[in-house]
Amino acid sequence: MNRENFVKHLALALTIILVAGLAGQFRQWQRESKSIAQRAVLKTSFPEHERTVPDLRREADDIIVRFKSGVSAEQIRALTRRLNDDVDDRIESVEGLVEVNDYDGHEPQDVVDEYASLPEVEYAELNEQISLEDPLTTSDARASASASSSNAPNDPMFGEQWALVNGGQREGKNKADISALLAWEKTHGTDSVVVAVLDSGVDYTHPDLVNNMWLRPDSVAPYTDEHLGTIDDLHGFNAVDNLRDPMDDNGHGTHCAGIIGAEGNNGQGIAGVNWKVEIMPLKFMSAGGYGTTKDAIEAINYVIQRKRDGVNVRIISASWGSTTRSRALEDVIRKAGEEGILFVAASGNSSANTDRRPHFPSSYKLPNVLSVAALNRRDELASFSNFGVKSVHLAAPGAEILSTWLNGDYREASGTSMATPVVSGVAALIISVNPDITMEQLHKRLLDTADRLDTLNGKVASGGRVNAARAVGAGD
Repeated sequence: MNRENFVKHLALALTIILVAGLAGQFRQWQRESKSIAQRAVLKTSFPEHERTVPDLRREADDIIVRFKSGVSAEQIRALTRRLNDDVDDRIESVEGLVEVNDYDGHEPQDVVDEYASLPEVEYAELNEQISLEDPLTTSDARASASASSSNAPNDPMFGEQWALVNGGQREGKNKADISALLAWEKTHGTDSVVVAVLDSGVDYTHPDLVNNMWLRPDSVAPYTDEHLGTIDDLHGFNAVDNLRDPMDDNGHGTHCAGIIGAEGNNGQGIAGVNWKVEIMPLKFMSAGGYGTTKDAIEAINYVIQRKRDGVNVRIISASWGSTTRSRALEDVIRKAGEEGILFVAASGNSSANTDRRPHFPSSYKLPNVLSVAALNRRDELASFSNFGVKSVHLAAPGAEILSTWLNGDYREASGTSMATPVVSGVAALIISVNPDITMEQLHKRLLDTADRLDTLNGKVASGGRVNAARAVGAGD
């Protein structure tokens, strides 16, 4: 090689080394600038006690990875660093489950494939976006009516709540309801039972909800998470931006909460299936009705931790879904079941047979998942409702359902989202009269006491509509 060629090759080699070095330094600057930005925002945006939420990257292109049993936290960190990534969060309730941030700008699916190929990894998946399907229709409600029974509450709009008492109003079918009046002869519910509403949050200042909202008792310390630090979760949990405030800015979660537990017989608005209950708001959906798998997982993880801390949360009501299966979401719902928590899920609004086209989380074959279809006021499967004799368990009223809305308002809405909290509310009634019932027994009782309907033959596993009176043993 002559001297001129040698100099050219040497210059090329030095250039390559320099570029590689700069690339490595650039990645380091990325990490440092992110850390600096986080500290700056935490310092200027949050009160002193909330400076424990270092999560500025809430993007659906991060990935979720579950490492195999026996892989230590140190090994996980070493593996992610080797790939120039970072563990953004660890889900404490599920061994080896983490969210990973990629700093190289690779396509998310390529990062998933990279981790899935590692012998230490059980699975890897995208952090999918989830959106609310409901409500299909909404309308302002200012009707005033009353039911004829002496056992009816004095709430002025109660007569429009056909799901509770159907007297044929607005072309409905007489007694096509959940037999609430008879159930209330035995129980109105109890504030010793906590139902978590996993949704867009809840307007916990609504006059018809405020007395039935869960508040963290003084005997339970503020929530502590390995990644988030300590959060003063007075009203529940907000996974959207990791603040303590789960206030609803969409309306959907407030509507679902009112179906479960709007205060009954208080002379205003409506009555919930439970007149007394504790509703725990879990916000993972934004004002626009969008959330991510990771945020849903984070919120369920919160419920599991609170149950372990002594909070009597027995039911998670989940009025949302997707056709994309997440093994990570399935794992954390399974873990909730192991803690004795029933997971009531909407079957979906695509008029689809979910035996053939699954809808998640309602289609997870887990012992604590109960999938709910929607009925109209004539005891017919609602035209929008999904169904499936193998994958949908039970039906409940879900069309033109009147409930609470933002800013003290009330609205009607339709969807399996509305049927789901009806079943969640009945489940809470059952626990009020049988506090020691197991999750498995509760699941079975809801199905065994359903009213069998010809219109549901071959559509849902139980063939029936939930019956609150039979479920609590009223008249036995």
